[in-house]
Amino acid sequence: MRFICTRENLSKALALVIGVAGKNINLPILGNVLIKVGEQKVEITATNLELAVISNLRAKVEATGIFTVPARTLNDFVNLLSEEKVELSLVGNEIEVVCGKSATKIKGSSADEFPVVPVVTEGKGYAVNAEEFKRGLGQVFHAAAKNEIRPELAGVLFQFNEEPGKLIMAATDSYRLAEKKVKIEQGDEKAKMIIPARAAQEMNHILSLSAGLEVEKSARLMITDNQITLRYGDVELISRLVEGQYPDYAQIIPKEFRTTAEFSTSLITKEIKAASLFTTTGVNAVSFDLDATLGGVVVSSISTQTGEHKSEINAEITGDKNNILLNHRYVLDGLANIDTESSVLKMINADSPCVISPKSDESYVYVVMPIRQ
Repeated sequence: MRFICTRENLSKALALVIGVAGKNINLPILGNVLIKVGEQKVEITATNLELAVISNLRAKVEATGIFTVPARTLNDFVNLLSEEKVELSLVGNEIEVVCGKSATKIKGSSADEFPVVPVVTEGKGYAVNAEEFKRGLGQVFHAAAKNEIRPELAGVLFQFNEEPGKLIMAATDSYRLAEKKVKIEQGDEKAKMIIPARAAQEMNHILSLSAGLEVEKSARLMITDNQITLRYGDVELISRLVEGQYPDYAQIIPKEFRTTAEFSTSLITKEIKAASLFTTTGVNAVSFDLDATLGGVVVSSISTQTGEHKSEINAEITGDKNNILLNHRYVLDGLANIDTESSVLKMINADSPCVISPKSDESYVYVVMPIRQ
């Protein structure tokens, strides 16, 4: 096999798949990328058996072939090249990379050992705005559980047309919950599935890398009984779905509140970060006092090791005087995904979940469970 491409195109193609390739003691080949050179195109594939990413590379093909090479080594090396034109060819069990006056050989492995990536041809199809979808993924996947004790909670729930014309994405680790609604541009069938949080993260990564490039405005999603496929520009992601029943999270989201506070997103973030320096490790408790007569929110914390902190920021408060103790990490995660100048905190009492959301944007809701006092 032999092909010629630009260093920029090769670097972009590798950047799109590199997040999936990783060390695997039982199956070392998963640390490689599969380079498949056809007569018309070059495909670079990485997989971890749960999901696979295939990136199409624009190149001039001189000889077809297929081979695998360590992903990190190739990626790191390509990023160090200074000349723009790169020629890759298979020589024995090595990939030779020629760029300018340098020639490098990277040892690889036969493609026979590389797992077969399933091809999805039929299923329920949808189109969503790529930018909105990317933003939505970023707002929810971090709230998924980090362990696999309950596999469904380690995933992100996708609901197509549960509300007509909307894709509702939700994730929870039972301590906090994030929900985002994105408009569906095409596809009116109802569908519900759980995708691995890692797949949601990779989708977000792919769409982020492609942002600003001259690719289509819509991302396409294909759903089958056990797989989801994302197609966007020159890249395709295929992931298995998580088996299981997602909890009925809607009942967790409060509908009525006793106190509402509206404040500057950046200002409250800064004060919570200051308060976080004076919290007990593991508990991460920061207190929020809401009082309409004061016209502000008092943010405070105390630690037997480091000391105590108290600050007040201006806020528009309506309703009863109230107080709640929250994990600062969870609150900061929610605020980091709000891109409006003002945020809103709504609460019932110290023992009930509270809701954080952007001002004048009902498409994103973030719920945090209180620390029991």
